[in-house]
This record gives sequence, structure tokens and C-alpha cells, in this order.
Amino acid sequence: MSPAVPGDRSPSPLLPVLAVVGVGLIGGSFAAALRRAGQVGEVWGVGRHESSLDDALKLGLVDRAVSIEQAARADLVFLAVPVGATGATLDALAPHLGERTVVTDAGSTKMDVIRAARASLGSRIGQFVPGHPIAGSERSGPSAAFPELYDGRTVILTPLPENPRPAVALVEQAWGYCGALVRIMSADEHDTVLASVSHVPHLLAFAYMAQVLAASDAALRLDLAGSGFRDFTRIAGGSPAMWRDIFLANRDAMIRETAAVRRALDEFEAAMLRNDGAALEAMLRDVSEARRSWRAAQPESQDMTE
Repeated sequence: MSPAVPGDRSPSPLLPVLAVVGVGLIGGSFAAALRRAGQVGEVWGVGRHESSLDDALKLGLVDRAVSIEQAARADLVFLAVPVGATGATLDALAPHLGERTVVTDAGSTKMDVIRAARASLGSRIGQFVPGHPIAGSERSGPSAAFPELYDGRTVILTPLPENPRPAVALVEQAWGYCGALVRIMSADEHDTVLASVSHVPHLLAFAYMAQVLAASDAALRLDLAGSGFRDFTRIAGGSPAMWRDIFLANRDAMIRETAAVRRALDEFEAAMLRNDGAALEAMLRDVSEARRSWRAAQPESQDMTE
């Protein structure tokens, strides 16, 4: 689906009432983008921390703070919570869910989220449209939110057999008005691909940083570290609780991918042990050329990764 033109305003907004559960970078930016496009009437905010909700109100991200029970009556409920909290959140929503309310999420894994949704919603599972925006930054909280976050970015939806077409269309349209490009795939394919290109890179960054910190001369290494170290370890500054949930939720796919990474490391190590400069250079050249080609095709906004 092509993104809608920001500022494309219609007499009646797509969403008279949007409820955002978790008004931080992801949830706050979703609300801000829809407000920019003139496609939301009122935004309700739900959160665990009163201070964050107060900040969201002051910043104009939400119009009022509500309970999870009240949020369940909105036209669209957007869950921007850690994947490990999805089940409990849906449990709280389920008894109060409006008949026409659609629920979607921003979780980085999908198979576990869908299992949780089925357990919580039962026969009303058709009202839940799983999603995942491929966007983010190192910053968090309401103050990090901004309406351009999703411009030109990919959002993956993994619709369920039970989803009525109008429910999926509503979520697609909402993301389109945020400036995003919507891609449809299965939950299993999503989790496999994202393990490779998102989850494992974060695990490697955390593991590499842990290895440096465990060295007896860690302070010296950090003192001499330059831009390469900074760039490689940037994503190791992410939320430990969030990444714990993602690593465990997508464990099977990640184990397969980390095994593949080990095999690649073994190939580079074997070339060095053989002192085989030609083989080593050939491997490096292939990877370097592929990386440059991929990067040249990316929009500048891709510098901000999930």
C-alpha cells in the first residue's frame, strides 16, 4: 500500500477515537503521525506510569488519560507494549472490548503475540490484526515521539484467517496515513526474517560489548574505542527488558540464525588460520560489495533502526 500524503485531511477522520497503550516513542509517534494527517479525532492514552502519561498530555500526544477498560471502546486500540506484556494487556482489554473495536500491535515478534491473543480473545480473535513497524531509535518515552518516525518505513502486518477484511483495511489505512509502506506476510516468515536482520544483530552487539567489558583491560579498550566501536555497539544501549522478551519470544529462530553466524565466523577464522589472504579477501569483497549495494538503495531515514 502506498503511503498517504501527510496532511491529506478529510471531513471525517479515519479514527474518531484512537487508544494508545504505551505512549512512548512507538505509540506516541503513531498518534502524532495520524494527528498530522488529520485522520484522528481524539487520542486516549493508557500507561503504567502516571508521569509518562502526564508528559504525553503536555506534549499533545494524547487528549486524555484513560483506563484499559475505557480504551477497549475506542475505534482502534494500538498496543505499544513489550511483547512479554501483550497477553496481560489483552486479558485486561478482552472483557470490555467494543464489538466494532479493532486492536493492533507493534510487537517485534508475531508467533508468540498471536498465541497470546488467541488465548486472551478467544472467539473475538478476528478483532486483532497483528503488526510490526520496522522503525525506532535509541531514545524512548513520550519526549522521543515525533510524527515523521514512520515516513517511508516498512510496517509488516501478519493478518489472521479470522480477520474480516475491513479490520485489516483499517489498520492498513492508518499506517498509510502515518507515511508507512505496508507489507503483508505470514507470522512464521516474519519471525524468521526479523531474527536474522534485527534480533540477532542486537544479540551480537550485546555479546560483543559483554566480551569487551569482561577483559582485564576493559577500561583501556573503551578509552581507545573509536567510531567503529561506537557504531557497532550503538544498539546494545537498548532496553534490556524489551530485548530479553524478544530473544525469548523468538528463541527458536534466533538459535537457528546464531548457528549460521557461527558457521560464517568459522569460515573467516579458517582462512586466517591457513594464512589464506586470497580467500579472506574474496569473502570480504563479496560482503563489502553487497553491503554497499544494499545501503545505496536505502532511504536516509533507514539510519534509524528498530
